[in-house]
Amino acid sequence: MTSDGLRSRLVVHRPAFTLDITLDVAPGEVVALLGPNGAGKTTALRALAGLTATSGGQISLDGRPLHTLAAERRPIGMVFQNYLLFPHLSALDNVAFGPRCHGVSKAEARRTAAALLERVGLADRAAARPSQLSGGQAQRVALARALAVRPRLLLLDEPLAALDAHTRLEIRSHLRRHLTDFDGATVLVTHDPLDAMVLADRLIVIEDGAVVQQGTSAEVAGHPRTDYVARLVGLNLYRGQADGGHVMVGELLLSAAEHLDGPAFVAFPPSAVALYRSRPDGSPRNLWQARIEGIERHGDNVRVHLDGPIAAFADITPAAVADLDLSPGQRIWASVKATETHAYPA
Repeated sequence: MTSDGLRSRLVVHRPAFTLDITLDVAPGEVVALLGPNGAGKTTALRALAGLTATSGGQISLDGRPLHTLAAERRPIGMVFQNYLLFPHLSALDNVAFGPRCHGVSKAEARRTAAALLERVGLADRAAARPSQLSGGQAQRVALARALAVRPRLLLLDEPLAALDAHTRLEIRSHLRRHLTDFDGATVLVTHDPLDAMVLADRLIVIEDGAVVQQGTSAEVAGHPRTDYVARLVGLNLYRGQADGGHVMVGELLLSAAEHLDGPAFVAFPPSAVALYRSRPDGSPRNLWQARIEGIERHGDNVRVHLDGPIAAFADITPAAVADLDLSPGQRIWASVKATETHAYPA
C-alpha cells in the first residue's frame, strides 16, 4: 500500500452555498481548517467521512479512491464536537465498538480498547460510563475510540470546544502528543487560532466555501489576506496601492517598513497605535484624526474602536484611557510608526 496520504477536491452544492476546496494532507501531517461560522469547515469534514454527499470532486487516501465507499467502509476515525459516546456503554466498550463492527472478536476488541485507554491515561476509568467522566476524560475516550479502528485518516471536529479553559490547556497538550504519534493524515476543524497553531502543522482558512489562505502558522499570522484572518491573529489590515515605501489606503497615505509597488496589503497590531487628545508635535509618519466608536476591556488592556479615514483598533493601558479621558464619540488623533507598519503584495 502506498502512503501518499489524503488527496481530495471536495464539491458540495446547496441552494444558498457551495463548498469547493482542494484538501491534501501528507501522512503524519496535521492540517487545521479555520474559518468563520458557515464557511464550510464541518461540511468539508463530513464530506470526507461520507456523512455528507458530495456533488463533485474526488477523494483518495493512500492512493485508493475513497469517495466511492460508504461511510462505514472508509478507513477513517472521527472525533465529534460533543464526542457522541454511547451512554449505556462503559469507556472500554465505547472504544471496543469500532473494532467489533469491523468483525474483530469481542476479546481482541477489548484488548485493543484497554491498550488505547492506557495510552490516553484512562486505564483506571475503563468501567466508567460517559456520565461518570469529566469533559477531558470523555474527549480522550472519544479519541481512543477513533484510533481503535486503526484509521488512515483522523477527523477532529472542534475537539476541544466543549472543555473549560483549564481542562482545554491540559487536553490540548495531550492531544498534540497523540497526534504526533499518529502516522496517518489528520484534519482538524476549529474556530480557535490557538488550537490550530498548537496542534496543526499547516493551516487552511476557508471563507464562503473557498480556500482564501493557507500555510504554516507563521506564514498565515504574518501575512493575513482577509479581514477574518487579520482579526484572528489580532492585526489591523488594509488593502491599498503601494508606491515605494508608501501605501495609499483610500484617502490615507501610510508609510511602511517595506518598499513595494502595485496592489498591497498593509497591517499593524493594535498595540502599535498611539492616541493623542490633540495633534502631536513633530511630524509622525502615519497620523490621522479619528472618532472613537467604542471602548472595551481586552485582556489586561483596553481596546479602542476607531472610525475615520480607516477603521482601526488601538490597544492601550487603562491608565492611558484615564489620562486621555477617552469616551465614545470623541475626536482623537491616532498614529502608527512606519517601522511597525508592514506591507506585502496583495
